[in-house]
Order: sequence, then structure tokens, then C-alpha cells
Amino acid sequence: MDRKTDVLENDEDQRWIVPDGLSVRRRRHDHRWSPRDLVEAIERAHFIATGLRKTIKPTLLQSIEEKNERIPYATLRLLADGLDCDPVDIMTE
Repeated sequence: MDRKTDVLENDEDQRWIVPDGLSVRRRRHDHRWSPRDLVEAIERAHFIATGLRKTIKPTLLQSIEEKNERIPYATLRLLADGLDCDPVDIMTE
């Protein structure tokens, strides 16, 4: 990967996105997970993919589910990895 491609991916990761909080909550409930379980699933999925431990705080997850809190695209990707779905599946239109 060249430097120009790396810069473009970083720009994409920093773009602010409005997730669909109800979709996130529905998918979490489909797994029968508590918010803490989803936070742990995010960390587990990221560790498997990268070897690094990274997750989100339960308070951020609550804001996403209840208020459609705006988040960076990189955070949306973390959330989607934990839910085992495509990031587009949990974005608002």
C-alpha cells in the first residue's frame, strides 16, 4: 500500500457518520447480548483482526443506540465488526 492510499483511508476513518441506533440495538438483541457483551465482542473481533485490543465505552454504545450519536467511521467499523455485519448495515440513510 502506498502513502497516498494510506492517507485516503485515514481520511475515510475520520469522517463523521450517524449510525442507526435502533439497528444497532436490534442486532445486539438478536445476539442476546447486554451492552457490556457487545463491548467485549468488539474488543474480541478487533483483537482477532489486528492483534490489538480496542473497543468502545458502554456509555458511547448507549448514546449510539438511544440518540444516534455521531461517531467517526473508524468507530462504526469497530461496532460493525463486533456485530459481525457490514458497516453500511448500521448506518442511517
